[in-house]
Amino acid sequence: MPLPVYLLAVAVFAMGTSEFMLAGLLPDLAADIGVSVAAAGLLTAAFAVGMTAGAPLAAALTRTWPRRPALLAFLGLFLAAHVIGAATENFGVLLATRVAAALANAGFLAVALTAAAALAGPDRRGRALAILLSGTTIATVAGVPGGALLGGLLSWRAVFWAVALLCVPAALGLLRGLPAAAEDPPALRTELGRLRSPRLLLAMALGALVNAGTFATFTFIAPLVTHGAGLGPTWVPVALVLFGIGAFLGVNTAGRLADRSPGPVIAAGGPALLLGWCALALTAAHPVAVLTLAFILGALSFGVGATLIARVLHESSGAPTMAGAYATSALNIGAVAGPVAAAFALDAGPTGPVWTSAVLVAAALALVLAFRRTALPQRLTTCDAFTSGDLFWV
Repeated sequence: MPLPVYLLAVAVFAMGTSEFMLAGLLPDLAADIGVSVAAAGLLTAAFAVGMTAGAPLAAALTRTWPRRPALLAFLGLFLAAHVIGAATENFGVLLATRVAAALANAGFLAVALTAAAALAGPDRRGRALAILLSGTTIATVAGVPGGALLGGLLSWRAVFWAVALLCVPAALGLLRGLPAAAEDPPALRTELGRLRSPRLLLAMALGALVNAGTFATFTFIAPLVTHGAGLGPTWVPVALVLFGIGAFLGVNTAGRLADRSPGPVIAAGGPALLLGWCALALTAAHPVAVLTLAFILGALSFGVGATLIARVLHESSGAPTMAGAYATSALNIGAVAGPVAAAFALDAGPTGPVWTSAVLVAAALALVLAFRRTALPQRLTTCDAFTSGDLFWV
């Protein structure tokens, strides 16, 4: 795999750490800035909204730029946002930096997805995507717990400075390792016209639903561990690390399979994911089951999700500069919608978000079945579709 793909993953690791790090920093941050914890929670919401809206906007604005300056510009904006955030005493300024960082993150990921796919070639697109998304999974395993530890030892500001410093080697590496070839994209209208493709829309919808299911439970894993399983607060990071390790293994395993046989990955992984969420909800009172399933569901969620995002890139082949934006939007719509839906279900108890995850994955499977009944040729049976590897993209 080309070296620039790994350099892109380093930057994605820094950005993934930033996206999730506030979960362990909000109380100290709120006290230091002089706002309530609830108000400080707006920083997380601002980042999520910026990520959702930023991908298509940033990709459209920089679509005629060569990939190297576009990526460096987004990385520079992300670094600057964290430097300003670390230095400010004003909550409004800090809120603005989170929106700016999210826009930069979304734009970077949108361009990075297409850049990695182009560097790897069509036969290794799934593998390149897996390496890129490994930056996010490693952030959940090491970056977020490490940020929480650093914040506890020093301050939340030190974590912001650390994320900014992580951007420096990535920027230097991209400056030297990524080709600076200019782009000659088709008209924006042509690329946006790809959104009329039923296959692309289906892949985006499935990616959003599976990712929503993932973050519905991931966001509220603390009450599941402490109130559901009856474990102490110190076990929450353990569950997060297990989930992250599973996600890392799942995304890399799926990445190797997605280029050759994406259909069987979804055909086996989708139902297994649904059964896994149901099993977690039903066994939430048993600590060993919760910790074991955290690992398994991390692997299944990211394995299936990464395969679907790879399909978004595949179905966006006629939109070389907007393909990454479509994939990023699918990811982030799920990352926003899942926790919102799970928050309402939390009133039913700590397993409410888990049942939400199950419902979202069930909706994805129902969508696949509904689409296949209308799109597959009559001669192709359900069994044929599963064994041929053409689950819904026939």
